[in-house]
Amino acid sequence: MKSIIFICLFSPFLCFSQTLLKPDRVFDGVEMHDDWVVLVEDNLITYAGKVNGIDLTNAPKEIELAGSTLMPGIIEGHSHVLLHPYNETDWNDQVLKESPVERAIRGTVHVKNSLIAGVTTMRDLGAEGAGYSDVYVKKTIDNGIIDGPRLLVAGPAIVATGAYGPKGFHDGVTVPLGAEAASGVDQCIETVRRQMGNGADLIKIYADYRWTPGAASKPTFLQEEINAMVATATTAGKYVVAHASTPEGMKRAILGGVETIEHGDGGTPEIFKLMKEKGVGLCPTLAAGDAITQYRGWNKGTDPEPERIQQKRKSFKMALDSGVQIVFGGDVGVFPHGENYREMELMVAYGMKPIDVLKSATANNAKMFHLNKLGNLKKGFLADIIAVKGNPVEDIAVMKNVSFVMKDGVVYLE
Repeated sequence: MKSIIFICLFSPFLCFSQTLLKPDRVFDGVEMHDDWVVLVEDNLITYAGKVNGIDLTNAPKEIELAGSTLMPGIIEGHSHVLLHPYNETDWNDQVLKESPVERAIRGTVHVKNSLIAGVTTMRDLGAEGAGYSDVYVKKTIDNGIIDGPRLLVAGPAIVATGAYGPKGFHDGVTVPLGAEAASGVDQCIETVRRQMGNGADLIKIYADYRWTPGAASKPTFLQEEINAMVATATTAGKYVVAHASTPEGMKRAILGGVETIEHGDGGTPEIFKLMKEKGVGLCPTLAAGDAITQYRGWNKGTDPEPERIQQKRKSFKMALDSGVQIVFGGDVGVFPHGENYREMELMVAYGMKPIDVLKSATANNAKMFHLNKLGNLKKGFLADIIAVKGNPVEDIAVMKNVSFVMKDGVVYLE
């Protein structure tokens, strides 16, 4: 008997029971419902609907969430768990001066902050010079060593030789890169295979970038190189996403078969139409540009919007008008982990309906990322569930008021 008690105290995954969650309203991943409850048993949702439609003879534990909206856990589409805000430490210095050990330790704090902020799943799109540290952060979460969201990790990411940083050194100096360089079809294939073998869940490529410091972004990989990387990943049951902000870089990535475009600042109506036709999602990372512009001196709310912000508004509106699927993901790490809600606020400020933002951050992201049992509150789905104080459809800013977090049936915040 003593051993059973010990297991239950220290291994909560072995001690499941029925829990009835009773909020004011429920967003199920598709629409908002009043007077709904959600029943969780073990790590699964066994009921979501009107309270009078459920048999409560087993008297489950009840958690009252008065004044709150219950919803699926947030699925963050673009994060960097090994980065912290650039106004604390410049990106170059993070890559060159902070060891992978230090950055991994920071990462354990970052993932905890995001989880408590309601993010129960997140894609990490590049360790930015820290090798496969994101793979090992994921492993420690999966093994119950630290608390954090479910992670989908890209490992080092892949750049064209010569097209990434840190830069600015003479040709006799060799410095660590923020990603792994490759050139030519054969080397691109080899790099994708190596990264998958080392634990990457997906492959991130840079379809365009600055060839020299301060220069405008230009396409990097040739079409045949992108095609080869996508074919290599998909053959292994993985997929590819692309950093791309120029029309040509975006076009090559789309035609190559990537599943999401990250950033997309220079997108045109023609490019977004092509994305829509091919089923490619856009992760606009509005919050990253907003944060970086403020780091560079923009006094938001006082100064006029700089050209970068105005352009982002225009491209985001073009994307909305095209009907392309918008992928929630703010590039968190550029700004503080745990403030993932910033992206939602900007999505609304730039013209997206709050209900569509919620769909993007839950059910739509789950479908885009091939997460078949996440993103909805419905019978048979995994119990990744959060609650926020207030109604985010009326005021998206309440997404910062997370009051309850459950991941895989385990409560981390109540």
